[in-house]
Amino acid sequence: MARILVADDEEVLRMLITDTLEDEGHEIFEAADGQEALESIQQHSFDLIILDYMMPKYTGVEVARQLDTEWKKKNPILMLTAKTQKSDLEESRQAGIPYYMAKPFSPSQLVLLVEDILNG
Repeated sequence: MARILVADDEEVLRMLITDTLEDEGHEIFEAADGQEALESIQQHSFDLIILDYMMPKYTGVEVARQLDTEWKKKNPILMLTAKTQKSDLEESRQAGIPYYMAKPFSPSQLVLLVEDILNG
């Protein structure tokens, strides 16, 4: 079982991700925007952070940029986004986000990627 933070401003999608990953036995924490995500990261330890690219207050990239480089080496981050241009992918990588999944995605695709990351 992993502790996972899901940060996405779309409540329905956040609930789908939470339900899907809880069904796999993971403990899920939720954040509705970038500020909530940063606060959760400061208060809890997580095995994986899942960030939406476009969120209010701070984007997923802005959240990642505010995290310490050493912290990011020990804590994987997965970006979920509809922004799939090469420049968006590169911006995510430069912010220290090694994993990327384009929206829309199937719950089974997400489970497979999450398990690959956690078993990494």
